[in-house]
Amino acid sequence: MELKDWLNSINFTKEDLSEDVKDYPPYIINRCLSGHLDCVMFANEMNKYPNLDKDMQYNFYLNTLRKKKRFSPWLRKEKVTDLQCVKQYYGYSNEKASQALKILSNQQLEFIKQRLEVGGRQ
Repeated sequence: MELKDWLNSINFTKEDLSEDVKDYPPYIINRCLSGHLDCVMFANEMNKYPNLDKDMQYNFYLNTLRKKKRFSPWLRKEKVTDLQCVKQYYGYSNEKASQALKILSNQQLEFIKQRLEVGGRQ
């Protein structure tokens, strides 16, 4: 079974796929469903009980969520372009550099980029 088969079964077709439940990926299904407003609370409830059997988790979603077409892009972490410059200039970790980016102005970022420029061909 593929991920799309599980999601289609839970969201749209309501076809019971319990015979192949050993292949059910609970973490990924929770993550996919948490992107929808009508599923957030249910996904949170499943996150509270990660040790439940895969069959119980699948049946919970299958029988509690309403039939609806739910499609959303995979959630990805934002890429921050100036993070490397701030890390290198101040010697910060990722976390501290992202906090510093929130308070630095565009002029300050341009100054940092100019200071880090080593010259030569690019």
